[in-house]
Amino acid sequence: MKRNTWQREAVRDALTSSEGFVSAQALHTALREAGSPIGLATVYRALADLAVEGDADSLQQEGESLYRACTPNSHHHHLICRSCGLTVEIEADAVEAWAASVAESHGFTQPSHVVDVFGLCAACTIARTPVT
Repeated sequence: MKRNTWQREAVRDALTSSEGFVSAQALHTALREAGSPIGLATVYRALADLAVEGDADSLQQEGESLYRACTPNSHHHHLICRSCGLTVEIEADAVEAWAASVAESHGFTQPSHVVDVFGLCAACTIARTPVT
């Protein structure tokens, strides 16, 4: 575990106060607008470290890494709205059983996986539904 610095804590706090997934650039902009002198490279490093340690979730969207604060030390999956970015942590016991079964049937042990389900949240679905 890396030591906590003011920069790392600033990134953690900014990530925690952000809604949904956010890019390093967007987080850096928010920090700078709040008066922080933190550098973009430092934001990237802190986010990567937080993701490795399980304090942030990371996903790739259109070639860019996006991050959000997550429930630490808890394996979970996400429902993510493609339109507004709303993200909901979900349990997926069926996925866990499937992954273990598939791994075992092929002689693999210690399986791990990442499952993110993308769709439209209820509000975005309503907003996109034509009025008749």
